[in-house]
Amino acid sequence: MKIIANISRILAGLVFIFSGFVKGDDPLGFAYKLEDYFIAYHWDFLIPFTIFFAIAICTLEFSIGIMLLFNLRIKLTAWLLLFMMTFFTCLTFYDALYSPVPDCGCFGTAIILTNWQTFYKNLILIVLAVFVFLYRNRFSWYLKPDMQWVTAFVFAGLFAAFSGYCYMHLPLIDFTEWKPGNKLYSDNPLPVNYYVTYKEKKTGETKEYLSPNYPFNDSLWMEQRVFVSQRVEDPNKHYGKTLVITDTAQNSVTESIIRNPGYQLVVNSYDLKTADIDAFKKIDEFGRLAAIKNVPTAVLVSAQASEIAGFSRANKLKLDFYLADDILLKTMVRSNPGMMLLKEGVVIHKWHYRDIPDFNAFSKKYLNK
Repeated sequence: MKIIANISRILAGLVFIFSGFVKGDDPLGFAYKLEDYFIAYHWDFLIPFTIFFAIAICTLEFSIGIMLLFNLRIKLTAWLLLFMMTFFTCLTFYDALYSPVPDCGCFGTAIILTNWQTFYKNLILIVLAVFVFLYRNRFSWYLKPDMQWVTAFVFAGLFAAFSGYCYMHLPLIDFTEWKPGNKLYSDNPLPVNYYVTYKEKKTGETKEYLSPNYPFNDSLWMEQRVFVSQRVEDPNKHYGKTLVITDTAQNSVTESIIRNPGYQLVVNSYDLKTADIDAFKKIDEFGRLAAIKNVPTAVLVSAQASEIAGFSRANKLKLDFYLADDILLKTMVRSNPGMMLLKEGVVIHKWHYRDIPDFNAFSKKYLNK
């Protein structure tokens, strides 16, 4: 029992540390996920506090992991662990059944799990939590009680400060598909395979076919079967494949922006109403200087043409605005607005609006001019 309890304590602690870290590293991304939950469960009054809850939850999770790993106030920690796992196991079971939110975001963008995978993961964790809880009075500890509190609070304070810093700037580790080094398109794309599954009405037998290698033109064959599902196998490793950029007249300009052979600045703003105005004015001047160096700037927003025109006019901006999906805009750079530098479709660097560099320093580092 002692060995099982200690293994359970260590494993649960490591999972909680990892889970807390990847969400605390990207608190704005976790806040977006919490916002989805608040909307799904009609708790809209909590939406203004999402970033507070995001940092608080991941700090609590990370702290519980540290306390489990180092046997700090283990009796209290065992109760907290059991309570949290009971709550989240019930919540994720409901999510698995009804899918109010596509994925729980329990590991941020580092590891994406389906709702059922998350529920099964929590079933394992709650078993570990039960072992820790049953053995809670017999764990050995090495620090005095007061020092255990001090150690726990120091870790919690440092982690909360770290998470706050990542919110005010950018994640220390970027787990999104838009991280520096990723290329947004494939140079020599391989064929994409499409598979379709049909079920025979009489026998109930299902079979998958590589499209178009099945008799879809045979009306008798089609009449005897019912379509079940379709899946896609894309062997090409490229990112941003769901990105669609249009101008205000709905003309696609995606390729001209992401396939620009030179340097390309991309600014994202998922909501102009909440965007930092001073940052946009700074970006406007930055873009003007960049244009002199033949570096175009594309501002991607999710807004109506009239809203864009009014925003530009009110703030005297000369930037070129384009349209894109607001979910993708939230993911590109965790900032509103944020700025990203591309070259030949490769993400070179990303900046929070608080960290937009001096143009001369930027030019010297990237343009060598």
